[in-house]
Amino acid sequence: MKSKILITGLLLSAAIIGGCSAGGSGAKDTMDHSKMDHSNMSEEEMQQMNGEMESSEMENGHMSHTNPLALNDSTGENELALPPLLKPQEGEENIYTITAQIGETEIFDGVQTKTLGYNGSFLGPVIQVNEGENVTFRTKNELDETTTFHWHGVDIPGTGDGGPHNYVEPGQSKDIKFTVNQEAATLWFHPHPEGATAEQVYQGLAGLIYVEDARSKTLDLPNEYGINDFPLIFQDKQFDDNKQLNYKLALNEDGTIGDTLLINGTINPRLTVGKEKVRLRLVNGSNARNYTYRLNTGDEFQQIATDGGLINKPNKLREITLTPGERAEIIIDFSKYDAASNIALLNESGAILLPFTIDEQKSSNSSNIPTNLNDYMVTDEERKLPVSKKLELFGMGNMVAINNKQFDMNRIDFTQKQGETEIWEIYNKSDMMGGMTHPFHIHGTQFKIVSIDGQEPPASEQGWKDTIAIDAGETFKLAVKFNNKGIYMFHCHILEHEENGMMGQVEVN
Repeated sequence: MKSKILITGLLLSAAIIGGCSAGGSGAKDTMDHSKMDHSNMSEEEMQQMNGEMESSEMENGHMSHTNPLALNDSTGENELALPPLLKPQEGEENIYTITAQIGETEIFDGVQTKTLGYNGSFLGPVIQVNEGENVTFRTKNELDETTTFHWHGVDIPGTGDGGPHNYVEPGQSKDIKFTVNQEAATLWFHPHPEGATAEQVYQGLAGLIYVEDARSKTLDLPNEYGINDFPLIFQDKQFDDNKQLNYKLALNEDGTIGDTLLINGTINPRLTVGKEKVRLRLVNGSNARNYTYRLNTGDEFQQIATDGGLINKPNKLREITLTPGERAEIIIDFSKYDAASNIALLNESGAILLPFTIDEQKSSNSSNIPTNLNDYMVTDEERKLPVSKKLELFGMGNMVAINNKQFDMNRIDFTQKQGETEIWEIYNKSDMMGGMTHPFHIHGTQFKIVSIDGQEPPASEQGWKDTIAIDAGETFKLAVKFNNKGIYMFHCHILEHEENGMMGQVEVN
């Protein structure tokens, strides 16, 4: 798995004056990266921005990108909490009620931390749906501020996607009705209001969606929730002296990073597992931090899924990296360990993320992982399609942009026909100090990676995706098709970059 540059840069205040202009009304669907359109900015503004960028880079040197604030080791003193499974509303078929609310949570012993949550004080439930079902998500806003409900990775009409256009005011309820039209996957949901996404996610608004299909139900994979199938939502936080989540104090315009890891909202977690194969659904729900997951033993595990579904066959790995918004499912075989084994999930710097306790009495799944999981493929026809949309990602902090433009809710950047596959070319432009990784997300669809710098993607990314990690200097080609009409966002999933304008809109008609 290619390495990803970690992001934490604290910009000097002089470097965040007067970023890119958000002017203009529309954009061409194709462009030459060597001839970027600077028409939205005067020559003086461009010189000022470039000078400030270079000054900031000279001062900062991207050092904080490669040396982020270290995470504390988990002591393993608390058993991992599991999100509750959300059942349909009693007496109603396939109606799920999801309420955003204010609460207090005892993250630290004896201390109540002010938090936000869905159907509870912190984080949210797991919504289980099946391909082909007609479902209703009944959303309610009991916050004291505007929010939205964005269904990250869900194939859904634009009116229900939950982007910044689809706001829900305090005290308001909205029903989102749609047909589940995608294969088995681990998806998630979180708020997406303009200017408040990063803080609302940081305070605790995030939940999961499990999609099952006819194939996934026949595969002999670990699937007993909380027994051998576990969701793991990774989020790093910075708590103040009063053990509160003071977002404004922690805020970093280049991506807010903390030193305290919560998994499913649990501090210092451990996970008790049996001597069996265990499925872990890894979700990077952080604002900006990347995680490279590996076992302290150096042993292999098997990846079975990407963001949007199962890969074709299990992929043996010793580490896997996820940037904000990305997901992966892995299986670890704990049958070769015993109660005395010291085994834990680490990150790239060796911090202990999640120690495991082996309960030798819990052992029920000894079967082999199926060798054929899916029939995903990039077709010859998709490979031969010409590039129809080019996007250039560039910048840091307040000076981030796509195609030299910052987000404008009144501007449509691209258009695309419903049901037609197009090739999007995404280029992450390097700067004089090298640049940084941008996780790039498209709403309302699952896409295919056709190539990375002209080469086949690694096996770990040969599956349905909705978020990709683009390193500085890299160019991705994506086969993108929207099954529904509407307006959809595309953006960097470093939440502070998104809010600083690294986002655009595609209208599907």
